[in-house]
Amino acid sequence: MTTFSVDELITTTPESSCDADLASGPWAFDLTPGYGPGASEDDVIPDPVVRPGQLPVAYQRMDEAELHARITAAKQALGDKLVILGHFYQRDEVVQHADFVGDSFQLANAALTRPDAETIVFCGVHFMAETADILARSEQHVILPNLAAGCSMADMADEESVEAAWEELMELYADEDAASGAGAGPGAADGKASVIPVTYMNSSAALKAFCGRHGGIVCTSSNAATVLEWAFERGRRVLFFPDQHLGRNTGKAMGVPLEQMPMINPRKPGLGVDAQELRDARVLLWPGFCSVHKRFTVAQIEQARAEHPGVKVVVHPESPMPVVDAADAAGSTDFIRKFVAASEPGDVIAIGTEINLVNRLAAEHPDRTIFCLDPVICPCSTMYRIHPGYLAWVLDGLVEGEVRNEIVVADDVATHAKVALERMLAALPK
Repeated sequence: MTTFSVDELITTTPESSCDADLASGPWAFDLTPGYGPGASEDDVIPDPVVRPGQLPVAYQRMDEAELHARITAAKQALGDKLVILGHFYQRDEVVQHADFVGDSFQLANAALTRPDAETIVFCGVHFMAETADILARSEQHVILPNLAAGCSMADMADEESVEAAWEELMELYADEDAASGAGAGPGAADGKASVIPVTYMNSSAALKAFCGRHGGIVCTSSNAATVLEWAFERGRRVLFFPDQHLGRNTGKAMGVPLEQMPMINPRKPGLGVDAQELRDARVLLWPGFCSVHKRFTVAQIEQARAEHPGVKVVVHPESPMPVVDAADAAGSTDFIRKFVAASEPGDVIAIGTEINLVNRLAAEHPDRTIFCLDPVICPCSTMYRIHPGYLAWVLDGLVEGEVRNEIVVADDVATHAKVALERMLAALPK
């Protein structure tokens, strides 16, 4: 059975893509404000978010064979001085060159296993490269092949808005703690903080540092439940940002009633929620989302079940709650991979996550019928900004002694962010 990469599918059947421009070289969009074509093109990019990146014309014109040859030669020349990390959602043409492939939690750990590497090339998006720099040794360089590879979800929670919301919550919960004879924070009568901040890995280094400063923690889709348990042991509530869906789905699975998980609005007075509802809350949700995973619907699941009796449906917890509820299982990208691996030959599996991973799983398991719930080919448009051309360019630079597109997190931010990240790494998924 012939299998095609996502880029090949878009090229051969552009009418089935959410935006046929995705098949163009991403360098065409690098200097254009926004996230590029695809699922997140309508997301509002905050101002200012400037991630300039422009691939030299010579690399834009190279064909796939030449780029592959250059990347392979550079890897051989650099040897153990280099480690390449590739996210599951990366295009096949990039993933084939990665030393480690995984989700954000796995890659954060994988980078730590190569302390002797002089350079970490992170084929992912901006916040992932920031995380690698925070956890790396001071002598190590972290490179993001295309600086325009951001994340619309991460940009939905900015430091200023989170700080302002936090101040409002502290004022509200100070009254609560005063009633019990203690100030807000860990000195409260029950020994718990009034609220613990939890940021999803899909957030800026500044927000990870915010959590580190305020007794909080970072989570991934792999260990979100473990992290919420950690937070509830230390606080009466959790402020969870930026992804509302992961927070809601995780809290619900842990038995938190929906009425105790209000979604705040940092742009409205009183955060747009009744003060008593804020006092009664267990999880305060931020109004962020993933542009890819919000595309999945219950109707898609119903159609899959109607067309494929006995189909098994597994989705990512960044999907809306009704979709998670209608599925047979939900979990991180690594969970989805293991779900497929544990299936039997002949099984039919519908998956609700990014198309590159779904397409790769279908190619790896040709004895099963595996398809994406969303019939429209729509990869993560920001992750798709990493192209073999950029990888070849930054690797050629290393061979020539030049570090291109380095990601450097300021020391004062990195110090506090590392605290929150180390707590995350210790919160092993169950």
